[in-house]
Amino acid sequence: MSLTCSTDAPVTTDRSYLVALSCGDATAWADTVRRYEGLLRSSARAVLRSDADVDEAVQRTWVLLLRHAERIHESACLPGWLATTARREALAVLRSQQRSVPTEDVGDRMSPIEADLAAELMRQELSRALDAAVDTLPATQRRLVRGMLREEQSYDALSRELDIPRGSLGPLRGRAVRALRAQLEPSLR
Repeated sequence: MSLTCSTDAPVTTDRSYLVALSCGDATAWADTVRRYEGLLRSSARAVLRSDADVDEAVQRTWVLLLRHAERIHESACLPGWLATTARREALAVLRSQQRSVPTEDVGDRMSPIEADLAAELMRQELSRALDAAVDTLPATQRRLVRGMLREEQSYDALSRELDIPRGSLGPLRGRAVRALRAQLEPSLR
């Protein structure tokens, strides 16, 4: 069924509103955008997190409405069509951003002995990197981290051993962890 565009036709019936949209009537479009923008954004936001991605999905939905308004038979169906289309476009945006994932992992081709050796080498390398990073900490933080790495102890026992008030251990540990993370994180990427 084809729609006949008439710029002077009043938007009063179900079908005439959709005709006005498909013809690009500015008043009908302004009303539609005002009325349904929130619906489109919430439908896209259910799938996407980024504002830019939501904007992209909403924009694609408006373009599709312009192209396909004549296929909608009743204006009462418009909100459902818009919500469904916005969700599908959001999924399309999401799919377009996904990277391909290799199907075979190098670990799958290693024997158990090689895997154990690789894991041990990795553990040793990480241990060396951690030791080197701990060495760069201020003396008090270095003592605290080494005490915590040595064995599980309560804060009370650690406080007595290091002669540091118990209430200072948490903040001191937090500063040490942040400093270690800043040193080690770039090498773990």
